[in-house]
Amino acid sequence: MKISELGEFGLVDIIRTINEKFSNAEQLSWQHLLVGIGDDAAAWQGNNHIQLATTDSLVQDVHFDLGTITWEELGWKALAVNLSDIAAMGGAPRYALVSLSCPGDIEVEGISRFCHSMASLGAEFGVAIVGGNLAAGPSLVITVTVLGCSRDKLLLKRSTATPGEQIAVTGYLGLSSAGLEMLRKGIRLDIETSAILRKAHLQPIPRVREGQILIQRGVNSAIDISDGLIADLDHICEASTINARVEIDRVPIHQVVRTYFPNYLELALFGGEDYELLFTADSNTVDRAREALDCPVTVVGHVVEQGRLPNRVTLVDGKGDVVPHARGGWEHFT
Repeated sequence: MKISELGEFGLVDIIRTINEKFSNAEQLSWQHLLVGIGDDAAAWQGNNHIQLATTDSLVQDVHFDLGTITWEELGWKALAVNLSDIAAMGGAPRYALVSLSCPGDIEVEGISRFCHSMASLGAEFGVAIVGGNLAAGPSLVITVTVLGCSRDKLLLKRSTATPGEQIAVTGYLGLSSAGLEMLRKGIRLDIETSAILRKAHLQPIPRVREGQILIQRGVNSAIDISDGLIADLDHICEASTINARVEIDRVPIHQVVRTYFPNYLELALFGGEDYELLFTADSNTVDRAREALDCPVTVVGHVVEQGRLPNRVTLVDGKGDVVPHARGGWEHFT
C-alpha cells in the first residue's frame, strides 16, 4: 500500500502504534507524558506547569505560492498556525524554533522581511524565537516548533467531549477558504472585500487568549479549525468516542462569503484554515464563555452517544433532515 492510499490519518495511526510499542513506564519521559501523538500539541508534566510542544511545516507550492503571498504574510502564517495549536490546548506559547530549507538564489531581503514579520507576531503573543536550522534545498520548506505551557495545570483536549454537550465555534467560518479561492481563481472584488479575504487566509489571528478563557470558564474539549469544521469535529468524535449532530443553518458564515461565493456552505463546512476554536461544553459553560469572549460564539450542534447517528458527524437541515456529505476537509496525501 502507498501512503496516498493510506492517507494522512492512517499514517498517523501507524506512527502512533509503533511509538507506543517503545513506551517504557520506567523512563521519566514516559512517566511525565500527558498527551502524546494525536492532539493539537504534545503535553507533559514539568516542574511547575504542564509543558506543551507543537510543530508544523509549510511547503512551497503545496501550502503556499510565492507568486501570491508576500514574505511578510508567509512569516506571519508560518508562526500563526503553530500558535493556534497551543491555543487549541488552552496554553500560553513561549518559545519558537524555526527551520528553513531553501534554494540559494532566494533574495536575502525576502527572508529578512519573513523573519521580521514572524518576530513581530511572536512579540504580540509573548513568544521569543530562540533558534532553529538552515539548510539548502530545491524549494522553500518552513518548519516551526512552538513550546508553551498550560495555565492552572488544565488542558483543552480532543478526547474529553461527552454526550449532551453543545458544539460551539468562535468567530466566522469560510473566510480563509474563500480567500484561497479568490487568489487561485483570480476573482476580482472591491478593495475592502479583497483585503478581508486575503488577511483571513494569509494572516489568521490565533485564538490564544480565547483558548485560555475557555479553560477558565470550564471548557475541557476543543480543537482549532485547520482542516475544516466537519473534519476537525470528526477528530474530536474519534478521540472522544462520540457522535456529533451539526445543524447547517446555524453555522456562522461571514456575510462577505455569503455574498460573493455561491458555494459558501461548502467553504464553511469543509474549507479549513480558519483557525477558529471548535469546542464542546454544557449550555451554562458555553454561555459563560460567550460572555467572557470578545468574538462571536455560535452553537452549531450537539454531542450524542456513539452509534446514535448514521455517521460520526451528521449534518441536518432546518427541518431536521439528514444532509448527505462525503468526508471533507484537508488531508495530506489523498
